[in-house]
Amino acid sequence: MTPRVVIVDDHAPFRSLARRLLVAGGLSVVGEAADGAGALAAVRALAPDVVLLDVQLPDLDGFAVAEVLAGEPDAPVVVLVSSRALLDYGSRVAASTARGFIAKADLSSETLLHVIRGPGRPVPCSG
Repeated sequence: MTPRVVIVDDHAPFRSLARRLLVAGGLSVVGEAADGAGALAAVRALAPDVVLLDVQLPDLDGFAVAEVLAGEPDAPVVVLVSSRALLDYGSRVAASTARGFIAKADLSSETLLHVIRGPGRPVPCSG
């Protein structure tokens, strides 16, 4: 089975690009959201395996959304994305509940799978 992904970003053009990249790479995009509240609702309704989550959202930041999601039953893997560089966030990414971080310029299905696999981790898939 392929991982089911929800894309969360307040910029529709990025969501569209991310969807095309991930689907072309064989991933299943099951939903999208434009803000933190929408992300929480989408995850609860769609039960994805992975959430591709923008750090800078108009209501909650991605770190706060990731923390809430980590407390959910059957919590999805969260991968943070940003137009800013990893170094811009200091230790916040490492201290977060997210599995990892991808700069938007580096997003592809391969980089997402690399981050969600991590060392010794299987790719999560709904059954």
